[in-house]
Amino acid sequence: MVVMKNIKYLIVAAVLLASATVVRAQEDPDVPPQQMDPKVRERVEAARIALITNRLGLTPDQAEKFWPIYREFATKRGEMRQEWKQAQRGLDPNNPDPAKQQELINMGLQLKQRELDLEKDYSGRILRVISAQQLMNLRRAEQDFRQMVLNQLQQRRALQQRREQFRENQRLKRN
Repeated sequence: MVVMKNIKYLIVAAVLLASATVVRAQEDPDVPPQQMDPKVRERVEAARIALITNRLGLTPDQAEKFWPIYREFATKRGEMRQEWKQAQRGLDPNNPDPAKQQELINMGLQLKQRELDLEKDYSGRILRVISAQQLMNLRRAEQDFRQMVLNQLQQRRALQQRREQFRENQRLKRN
């Protein structure tokens, strides 16, 4: 019981550390995750693994089989999402072209279908390794991890704004 509590605290600390690092890495919105500092990406991935492993209650045998499948799925899903982002960047908001907009809508629908097909395929493969309940917990764990990272980003930005405001107030007092 005490060991499980310590493991949970360790996982939470790892997630917070990684998400704080992500915040620094994501302060430049033009830097895609692939160009993120490899050390930062490793910490984020370690925190994600720790959180998901804990939430799913993976046994060592399950983890050994689960993680290669999950990584392959996540990579392919990420590629599809990058494809969508790239297509969106190609659309000029100052010069709306209805034909290009329709093309983008069609592409978005095709990508959603491909992502659904990918999820169906990998869900089947993953269900050979973990239970249906664990798979449902996986989706929740992914959402929770994203939310924790976003919360850390918001907290970091709010802190940065308060610091900048404080500095500005100090500067104004001196003048």
